[in-house]
Amino acid sequence: MPLLKATASEPLRKVAGRTEYQRGVLSREGGEWKVRTTGQQGSGVLRSMSEANCLIVLEHERGKVEAGELVQVQLFEGLA
Repeated sequence: MPLLKATASEPLRKVAGRTEYQRGVLSREGGEWKVRTTGQQGSGVLRSMSEANCLIVLEHERGKVEAGELVQVQLFEGLA
């Protein structure tokens, strides 16, 4: 499935050196795709998975992301 580019609505914590997939919520705001996390990303936090409609893909070499930067997202299903 192809990746979509979206603007991060909030800062995302990440340390360079590994690829991370954070649970996210993708929405359309003013004609632009925006994405935010679902909150805590721990493996035991099931609420964050049930609220998500995408994964935010943070590449191996990338460090922290500031709000307003472009990130890639992997949708769980087609766009509605």
